[in-house]
Amino acid sequence: MSEDPALVTWWASIVECTSALARKRRDGALDDRGLYSATELLAELAFAWTEVPASDVVRDQAVRLLRRHPLRAFDALHLAAALLAAGSPTGSLDFVTLDARQAEAAAREGLRVLA
Repeated sequence: MSEDPALVTWWASIVECTSALARKRRDGALDDRGLYSATELLAELAFAWTEVPASDVVRDQAVRLLRRHPLRAFDALHLAAALLAAGSPTGSLDFVTLDARQAEAAAREGLRVLA
């Protein structure tokens, strides 16, 4: 992010991130202070990022991706949004993920994957 602070993400990313933070809190990996700090940082990021809205195009692309790659539904939606944001050629967008299956699918779809 220090090299390129512009973030593009899918419409439901805030939901997925909030779910992960809540799970970390329930599991004891975050205390109340840590949850508050992480939630504040998430809000700052969300204020600055650009969202690809939910649409028929994203949904249809996600369905195509699910038929072609071993992805979970939300991972397919994220990747579909990234492909829409990248346009063509897809190599113009860096895709960031820690999920190996999603990274492999993104690379096969022509995105430059950063791990």
